[in-house]
Amino acid sequence: MGVKERRLRLKEESRTNILDAALSIAKAHGWQAVSMRKIADMIAHTPPVIYDYFLNKEAILMDLAKMGFIQLAGRIQTAQQEHDLPEKQLESMWTAYWEYAFAEKELYQLMFGINTQGCCDDSNTPEAEALVTLFGKVIRQILPADQQSEEQVSVVYVFMWATIHGLISLNLVYKLNAGDFNQQVLLNAVRNVTTSFAD
Repeated sequence: MGVKERRLRLKEESRTNILDAALSIAKAHGWQAVSMRKIADMIAHTPPVIYDYFLNKEAILMDLAKMGFIQLAGRIQTAQQEHDLPEKQLESMWTAYWEYAFAEKELYQLMFGINTQGCCDDSNTPEAEALVTLFGKVIRQILPADQQSEEQVSVVYVFMWATIHGLISLNLVYKLNAGDFNQQVLLNAVRNVTTSFAD
């Protein structure tokens, strides 16, 4: 490995360490506790070193949110491939979405501005748009031929997303019923939509 490659690798490792430290602080103390100084302390550097990699704290949070969207899209894509029928794909995809929200609670909160200061509320990033595309392709398959316009697909997606995201948000903020109850609400919501187009 040449000098240039080694420098690039070290730079990427430092970037990753900064992101990991920020996420670790958030998991332990919440997003409001994340600061450049705390990140620097955790990676045994001074705050100015972090500015070599990120413009400010918001840039770190934005990168973490993008990372979350990429992870979430990967899980949703994997869930989709478990089934052939689009109705079952949607159930599996939304279940994967739900599971990610609780497995990666802090990232999910950051991605969607739940209990955080909204630095990452731009849902038009390519990483966030990937979710819309994944769900949209499957939703289009369950719609009657005369209702497959981009607008109708968006209406169905936003309705489903609002329902699932709302249930997740309620659970994250208010610690509602756990487990089977929520799973049943989630599946009922998805099935109500998919069966309404089968009639």
